[in-house]
Amino acid sequence: MNTIQNIYCVGRNYVEHIKELNNQVPEKPVIFSKPTHAVIQANHNIIELPANKGEIHYEAELVIKLANNYTPDASINHLINKMTVGLDLTLRDVQQDLKNKGYPWLLSKGFYNSAILGRFIPFPDQTELEKESFSLFINNHEVQNGNVNQMIFNLETLIHYIGSNLGLNKGDIIFTGTPSGVSNLYNNDELDLYWGTENLGTCTVQIK
Repeated sequence: MNTIQNIYCVGRNYVEHIKELNNQVPEKPVIFSKPTHAVIQANHNIIELPANKGEIHYEAELVIKLANNYTPDASINHLINKMTVGLDLTLRDVQQDLKNKGYPWLLSKGFYNSAILGRFIPFPDQTELEKESFSLFINNHEVQNGNVNQMIFNLETLIHYIGSNLGLNKGDIIFTGTPSGVSNLYNNDELDLYWGTENLGTCTVQIK
């Protein structure tokens, strides 16, 4: 975890999620970032989240990690060596207020523990990647399920877009967008992050 450098996130990359928040489908990837102190691993632990800031929404996402520095001609399998399932947490009321004022989203996206990561596993080839889905269970009930086939902008597009515009180096991670099912977290919710049938991370949230 301590090798993570930049944290890039992709917004509005699944059509059904865009619809549930009444947003418009983007013509280009929507990219934002989180500070590294937002990262915490889901490892059978208690994760503290801020109270009195309105709703905290979970967004389960496939997360990829760069093995090498970006070059335009590099293949996905050369650039990516690990992946996991993570949670991009959002202070939704704070975000909406910022959006209404035309301000950046950072205060709603970059708070402590807002980038929850499961255990990293080897990145498979594209065929194997498309065979599995990622999911989030809260209190033993599945609330989100997604597959790379559902993405508006695929991994290759995201890597080249971020790499050519912002740069991508070894140790950078990308949250690749969330499917539908986003909703509010509550105190003492138990979260499980799955890749297929493999549990990559478990945690309990405390909002205080």
